Amino acid sequence: MSRATARPLPSQAANPLSRLLALRRVEILAQTVVLILAVAWLEMPLAVVPMAAIIVVAALINLGSRWRLGRGAPVGDNAIFLQLMADTVILGWLLYFSGGPVNPFVSLLLLPPTLAAAMLPARRAWAMAGIALLVYTALMFWSLPLPLPRRDLTPLDSMLAGAGGGLGEHAAHSSGFALHVLGMWLNFVVSIGVVAFFLTRMATALRERERQLATAREAVLRNEQILSLGTLAAGAAHQLGTPLATMAVLLRELELSHGGDDALRGDLRLLREQVDRCKRTISRILASAGQARDESLGAVALDGYLRHLLDDWQILRPRVALRVDLKGPRPVPAIAADRTLAQALLNLLDNAADANGSHLETVVFTAEWDAENCRIEILDQGPGLRGEATSRLGEAFFTTKAAGDGQQAGGVGIGLFLSNATIQRFGGTVELFNRAGGGVRTRVTLPLVGLKGH
Repeated sequence: MSRATARPLPSQAANPLSRLLALRRVEILAQTVVLILAVAWLEMPLAVVPMAAIIVVAALINLGSRWRLGRGAPVGDNAIFLQLMADTVILGWLLYFSGGPVNPFVSLLLLPPTLAAAMLPARRAWAMAGIALLVYTALMFWSLPLPLPRRDLTPLDSMLAGAGGGLGEHAAHSSGFALHVLGMWLNFVVSIGVVAFFLTRMATALRERERQLATAREAVLRNEQILSLGTLAAGAAHQLGTPLATMAVLLRELELSHGGDDALRGDLRLLREQVDRCKRTISRILASAGQARDESLGAVALDGYLRHLLDDWQILRPRVALRVDLKGPRPVPAIAADRTLAQALLNLLDNAADANGSHLETVVFTAEWDAENCRIEILDQGPGLRGEATSRLGEAFFTTKAAGDGQQAGGVGIGLFLSNATIQRFGGTVELFNRAGGGVRTRVTLPLVGLKGH
């Protein structure tokens, strides 16, 4: 089914601190598992109490940071730098109680500077590198020795040493070599997992940021087009005032001159009503510049607003047959509608009427609402969406209306463009579908939260 739809607003990029806290949860879990394995399986006489206390402190820092992040605390370079520095200090203390520079996990001190280089300005990244280097250097002089495991690892030691072709060279190290190789392997598993996790998240975030930038550029271009159209419309409204006033005077004189011709008098009355309608519209455009809401209407019931809008449209398009169906729970939500919203819906009705052409089929307008949204559908029986219109409908200055389609001149391609822009501004969407029996179904979804009166 062919469809044209407004693009959603871009979403906010993921917070880098949130990813950092998720990474720390993985680190805390890994540190806990390694400590339990070292004590329970390898039977290493480590300082369990201070090491467990350090892991608990890391968990508390993570919980506190998550709580502050959830309350909307500001997240800047300083906050991320302090988090990475805390990770470096915590890892340094754990290494102090477990062998310092001879611990195979000492290379994990590279992670905070790596993350700082990816997330922070160069000055802070170099500062983090200096802190990690300082911690590593201190561990070379001040650290407790790494105790050997009490469990017999001779078979594992022999297997690893034999696989490396150095059984004789490492035989004197007893279980130390097997433990060191096993620790290096586990360290590699943790490191590669952390790097893959973080860098893939960063790449996803960068792609999302590029997508948002592209969407923002399109929005800026669209807003510039709307501003240009608004400027031209204001100038045209000012210039049309005098011709419309002249037409109103002439029509009044014609009515007085041909008062006895009933048929002509009806047509002249209709023309005068149309001219008066144009004059009122121009007056509102000029008077409402800078106003956000229609002060003349104030807060009105949604169904009353829609019926008033449709009555005004029928004055402009009296020859179009219109069937209306409004339904929803009572009481009907009250809205304080923006004038631009009314114009957007009028544009969509005009498109449906123009699509019907000279065949005068009935245009169907349905509206259904609940406490949160209003869903409007406009059905016509025109030719539907075909070819290029399927992908380009809604672009500025692109139109499917050609001269001869029941009108003297083709369209200029701004009606649907402006309707899309206006309804998106209220957080809504416009979608166009080809109907199974011919014609187009125009669906408008509007959240009422931005329209409710105060």
